[in-house]
Formats: sequence, structure tokens, C-alpha cells
Amino acid sequence: MDLTTENILLIGSLLLLISIIVGKTSYKFGIPTLLLFLVIGMLAGSDGIIGINFDDPKLAQFIGVVSLNFILFSGGLDTSWTSIKPILKEGLALSTIGVLLTALTLGVFVWYVTDFTIYESLLLGSIVSSTDAAAVFSILRSKNLSLRENLRPTLELESGSNDPMAYVLTIAFLTLVVNQDQSVASVIPMFFLQMILGGIAGFGFGKLSKLIINNIKLGFDGLYPVLAIALMFITFSATDFIGGNGFLAIYICAVYLGNQDLIHKSNILKMFDGLAWLMQIVLFLTLGLLVFPSQIIPYMGIGMLISLFLIVIARPVSVFISLMFFKMKLRRKLYISWVGLSGAVPIVFATYPLLAGIEKASIIFNIVFFISVTSILIQGTTLSLFAKWLNVALPEEDKKINEIDQLILNLPKSSLKEFEISSTCTVAGKRIVDINFPKSAFIVMIKRGNEYIRPGGSTLIKENDILMVIADHQDDFTDVNHCLTNAHY
Repeated sequence: MDLTTENILLIGSLLLLISIIVGKTSYKFGIPTLLLFLVIGMLAGSDGIIGINFDDPKLAQFIGVVSLNFILFSGGLDTSWTSIKPILKEGLALSTIGVLLTALTLGVFVWYVTDFTIYESLLLGSIVSSTDAAAVFSILRSKNLSLRENLRPTLELESGSNDPMAYVLTIAFLTLVVNQDQSVASVIPMFFLQMILGGIAGFGFGKLSKLIINNIKLGFDGLYPVLAIALMFITFSATDFIGGNGFLAIYICAVYLGNQDLIHKSNILKMFDGLAWLMQIVLFLTLGLLVFPSQIIPYMGIGMLISLFLIVIARPVSVFISLMFFKMKLRRKLYISWVGLSGAVPIVFATYPLLAGIEKASIIFNIVFFISVTSILIQGTTLSLFAKWLNVALPEEDKKINEIDQLILNLPKSSLKEFEISSTCTVAGKRIVDINFPKSAFIVMIKRGNEYIRPGGSTLIKENDILMVIADHQDDFTDVNHCLTNAHY
């Protein structure tokens, strides 16, 4: 069956519906949802039951890049700075040194057990060197897995920030495969340029995006999430245009925005959470359609060997070396080693050799696809089990809800208090979004004379207003009073 303008929406919506329904019940059997999406795509593809003819790596790559934009941006928005600050160095070590060591270790092994050249082997190692953000975010959150000692922030920070490193390594070694007369030293300047420009651009666009969101008056609340999408794509494409790493830029931009006071922030977070799930489904369905299972079968043996080496040796070695200078318990390192999930990102990166037309591109793609499937199947289904074995999972009664989840879920507070805005209050004449209101409290209503106003981020606080504030605890009202008057009780 060929995809046409007339049937693409029908087929696409049916596949989406099937994926959602199947995904809802998949965890009853311990099967990761993302793997189900991939399998549904394969069953609908050329070698599958429906027989949809889809063999367009360029389109698949475009869909992959767009999907990764949403997935990384959503992951960045959900990243709490207070959670990652204590483990920032560990997370960055894993996402840089760890990725590099994984690529090198696996690349040398592939070179030893196959007839690939050293650069082709290192290219394959680079493609599967990162921990896939889509897989980690979705599996940890759908399983509602709470971990001890900042483990979850460490894993989410690593998975959200290591794709840029894997991307740069993939492009670098692909360049060396295509231009065999070049040396490794020739791609080092490109590596540093990509990372430095990506980091600077991400922070710069984050500050600019906050300024635009909080100061532009759109008139319709629903346009603010759309504005955020536009700013996300501008950040990625502009950074890529100047030679920086767009994936790194959008992640840093999103982390910055997620920890700032924004107008209609809860709406933006909810929309991106839904879009991230949609993009994950679309991405895995697309990659499932792209692959030909009959072409993978000849490489299952070598694929399983490489996959096991990655899971059992390359990933643990890179984790232990990356974290050797940090005080961390053995069980934490072992669990981090196990959560080295490959997923859709390596498959997307594997389309770059296909489009470059290198000799072993199809072999690399099929091996990478097999590695991703086995990684999700083996590691994704055992995350909870390993957490219990290593005693790194929190008991159900000790699970905590972070600030981002509280904002998205609009959880009720336990205490209510009124604050009158007098002439001595420093917030009179300012918007709510600009006063740095405590995260542990919400302004639920403003009484202005005989009028009751439902507040938003752009609401202007005026003298003689009475703010009705709810908070988690009575002690939180001290922070509220300090914010409003710039003085303690």
C-alpha cells in the first residue's frame, strides 16, 4: 500500500489510535510502551500485515529531528533546577565523558569482531552511545518510579543532555568515513564549536524567550503555547545555522524557561507534555515503518553480540570511569549503568549514514535498530526490578511530588491566608509574573474593592488589593510576606 494525500490521515490516525490503546494495556504485561509503538509501525510497514510502502530515510530523519525537538524541550521544561543542581557535575560527566567512552569502547569492539574499518566502527559506536531521552523520560514517568538519593534527576539530566554529544560524535566520525584523507584532529575544532555555540545560544535564547513570553500581549491564552513552539524551533534552527548544536541549545533553553516565572506556564507545560507523547508515538511509528524486518534477520547474531557488549561492558565501564572522582555508592553506579537505554534517537542518527551514501550504511542502520529494540526490551522491562534488587527505589509512602508536577497537576494546598497590599508593599504596581512569588504558594483570588479577580501571570497587583493565598504549610506564608513586603514578620 502506498501512502497518498487521501489516505495518509486515515492511516496515520488509525495507527495513532491503535498505539494509544495498546500502550495503555502494555504495562500490565511489563512491556515498555515505546516498544509497542515500534512493533505496530513494523507490522504496518512493507514487510508487515498492512504492507505500507515507506522507504524514505530523508523524511524519516526530518520527522525524527522535529520529534526530538519536542521531546528534549518538554524534558527540559520538566527539569527542576533545585533537583539537578546537587548532581549537575555528575550528570554532565555522564553526558560528555560517558558518551565519549561508550562510543570508543564499543567502536573498538565492533572493529575487532566485524570487517568494519575503525572509523565505521566508531561511527556505529557513536550512534548508540547516548541514553535515549524519549525512552528514559517515558519509562520512568509511566512506571511512576521514584528513586533514592537524586538518582532520578541524574538519569533525566544525563538522558536529556547527552544526545547533543552523541550527535556531534556521529557527525564527526561520519565525516571521517566519507573523507578518509582527513585525520581525527581535523574534526576536533568542529566538536568544540558545536558544543560551545550550542551552550551559549541555548542560554541566550532562553533569556530572550522569557522576555518575549512575559511581555508580548497576545489576547488569547491558547496562543502562548504556540508562541513557545515557535521560539523552540527558532532556537534550534538559528543555533544550527551558526554552526552550533541545536539539540543542546533547545535543551538548555527549556531548562532555563522551566525554572522561570512565565505567563500561562501551566498551560505551556501541559501542552508540551501531551505533544512530547504524541511525538514519541509518531517517531517510533515512523521508524517502525522505515525498517524492513527481513533485512535485519541476517544481522541478528552480530547485533545481539554488540548489544550485550554495550549493556554489560561498554556502558558500565564508561559510567564507572566518568564517576570515579565523585562520591557515589556502588549500587547507584550499577543502576545508572543499567539505565543506558537506547531508543529512537540512535535509529534517527543511523539515517545520517544512509543519506550520506556510505558503503555499509544499511548494515549500520539494521544493527542499530536491533540494538535499540533489544535495549528497550531487556533494560526497559527490568528498571523496576533492578531498582528493588539494588535497593535504590523509594517505598510508595515516601514518594515526593516535585514543583513541576505540582504546577501541572494543580494540586490542592492545605492552608489559606489573605494578604492586603498596603502602600509599604514593594509589589504594588507590578505583575504577578515579575515578583518572584514563592513556588510553595499560589494566589487563587484577588479582591479589589467589590470585585473578585481570578489572577494570571500578567495580572497587575494594585494598592489595597487583598490577595487570597493558599500554601502547603503555615511556614510558607513567611516567604509570601517577605516577597510582598521585602521584610520578615
